[in-house]
Amino acid sequence: MVRKASEQVRRYYNEDGPEISTVGRRVIQQDGLYFKDLDGSGKVSAVNDWRLPACQRAAAYAAILTVPEKLGQLFIADWRMGIRQKDPDKRDQTGLLDEGTIKKGENIFAEQDLPGTTDALKGWFVRHFIIRDNVPPHDLADWHNQLHALAEECEHFVPVQTASNSRNENGEVVFGMNDGAGEFATWPGTLGIAAAVRGDSIQIIDEFADCIRREWNAAGLRKGYMYMADVVTDPRWQRTYGTFGEDPALICKIFEHLIPRIQGSGDGPTPDGVAMTVKHFPGGGARENGFDPHYAMGQWNVYATEGSLDRYHLPGFRTAVAHNTSSIMPYYAKPAEAKSRPQTAESGKIEMQPYGFAFNRPFVHDLLRQKMGFQGYINSDSGVLHSMAWGVEKLDVPERIAFAVGYAGTDIISGSFDPDDAMAAYERGKNGYYEDHPVPTGFTKEQLVLTDAALDRAVTNTLTEMFQLGMFENPYRDPANADAVAANAADQSSAARAHRKSVVLLKNDGTLPITPEKLAGKKIYAEAFHKLPERAAQATAELKGLLCGLMLVDTPQQADLAILLLAPSSGEYFNATPGYLELDLCDGKVVPNVDSEGRPLSETHVETTLAGAGRIAQIAAAVHANGGKVIANVNVTLAWQLGNVEPLVDALTAGFDTLPEAVLDVMRGRFAPTGRLPLTLPRGDAVLAVDANGVCISPNDVPGYDKDLYLPDRLKDENGKAYAYRDAAGNYYELDFGLCY
Repeated sequence: MVRKASEQVRRYYNEDGPEISTVGRRVIQQDGLYFKDLDGSGKVSAVNDWRLPACQRAAAYAAILTVPEKLGQLFIADWRMGIRQKDPDKRDQTGLLDEGTIKKGENIFAEQDLPGTTDALKGWFVRHFIIRDNVPPHDLADWHNQLHALAEECEHFVPVQTASNSRNENGEVVFGMNDGAGEFATWPGTLGIAAAVRGDSIQIIDEFADCIRREWNAAGLRKGYMYMADVVTDPRWQRTYGTFGEDPALICKIFEHLIPRIQGSGDGPTPDGVAMTVKHFPGGGARENGFDPHYAMGQWNVYATEGSLDRYHLPGFRTAVAHNTSSIMPYYAKPAEAKSRPQTAESGKIEMQPYGFAFNRPFVHDLLRQKMGFQGYINSDSGVLHSMAWGVEKLDVPERIAFAVGYAGTDIISGSFDPDDAMAAYERGKNGYYEDHPVPTGFTKEQLVLTDAALDRAVTNTLTEMFQLGMFENPYRDPANADAVAANAADQSSAARAHRKSVVLLKNDGTLPITPEKLAGKKIYAEAFHKLPERAAQATAELKGLLCGLMLVDTPQQADLAILLLAPSSGEYFNATPGYLELDLCDGKVVPNVDSEGRPLSETHVETTLAGAGRIAQIAAAVHANGGKVIANVNVTLAWQLGNVEPLVDALTAGFDTLPEAVLDVMRGRFAPTGRLPLTLPRGDAVLAVDANGVCISPNDVPGYDKDLYLPDRLKDENGKAYAYRDAAGNYYELDFGLCY
């Protein structure tokens, strides 16, 4: 077996300069300093000289690299690890690289044939991958080392930059959202982190960010597709759980701390940092009745309220720009001019061209770059060339590449590798292609060809990030150290505290906390509920294990106390439901279908968000008949409607992909509740009703805390409130609400 690259690294140390690590590259010694020969020139050129600014080195390299080498760097997409391949014949000799091919139809974002890793790196000069495998840190470090060693064999060395969605939050591993969980320190979901910060301190973000920077860097994972600056304004948006909630002010405060701590400085990424891609510009929360742009029904961003874009959706991105996030990701959607009110930002009216934001020059170039002053690079969301090419469907793939990179200003395209189509876009500007082929209506020839200037700009921007990160000089990581950093006890402790601080106490009649004195002699019924019955059974067994040592009974009829953990689920963002995303905690609820324009129909279908939800009332009745109490926790991944649960229970908490043991610690008085709601929970269907024209009674582009400004008086109570859920004690479950013991 060939020795792993991790075992072959040579290291050279510069006093007051970067460490040089290499497996197969020549190292130049000059003036008592060491330099890696990146460009193959054998001298300390502008490319090789680490004393020069990153942007200068990147521009010098873009001038040297061949056109095919530059075209290969325009794309980033999913890649496999060889050690995850079940078929050994598809692995290279080390077991780390995957030499198997991907056949058409295997990639969710594009139907294409892809080569093995060696051919991709050496033949296509691909240098950007998305890694989704959930593996131990030492495997990540080994894999990255092997990629860099292979890249060093090319005439021009450019390290391999891998990106990942977040890996440090608890919850289900969901493709395209959180790529891994459990291998690094595990924090609550981002909504839970926001809940903890609201009730405690921004120091939680500092600890969270420092943990990510150390763990990712040690494993060689130097770029994160994270975090979401999106503001939740339509509660039916499936991606709500990946946000920090509905409050732009809190989101800005979080990103003020998050970006410098993860990247290593407020001036951009550093050799000790991890580059961030903040998403999804100009804010993905303005969904039309919750429809997601992964499917056609949700391809529009609707701004029904004048000034909403500037007031609610852009502030988080302004903060990201001010703190020099390395990259920003535009959303799939396109602005819906016909359904929107006029929008202004940075003292100017925004032109609503009907193109997905990665293709949208008024938003990407004019607003983000020119008016907001963004200096980093633009990374499209995955699949805009093939699957979610909203607004540019009439263009072929080479034209879409040229339109995104050359016209709009996108620097790297995610979700597919299309170097041949990129070459076609480049050659069409030189071979008179449009003298013999019609230019699609509504476009110009100049918009549809890829120029040298646009290509060099894009590659310079992405190379700059890698130079800033120190990846050219020192890309190699120690696998043993990667494991040690991920096992850091202080980070594990910080994450555990954040889980407990994330719990929000919504309702309490004095039942909580259930201290040892209150539990003495009490019989307890425990059950977990989930959308999937098999998941509920597994969670129930885990819950009972956490309550080991207490007097557990098999039926609520025997119980003095019931503890219920509710984990509802609704929809999926890659596929549309037949109607609107359901927020009720329900089993078998009959709801209307929608037509192709998103308008309600007379036809209906059945939705379930919590299997067996009707049994909660039966459990409560049985326990209350014994004079007992019922305690429930709801896992808030969407802004659930709690009318089918809250009236039935005596105490209610909310978690946000919070570990069950943390929830129980709060219930049992081992940790006092401090969390506050990061978003408003809606009262019920009446405040989310959609009329025959597909218009929601509460505007899709306004966060929950401001929706009462637009709701009719007939829905408002004596306090002038309509939108937020109001419980039996008269408390509104609105932004920043939370009780204490």
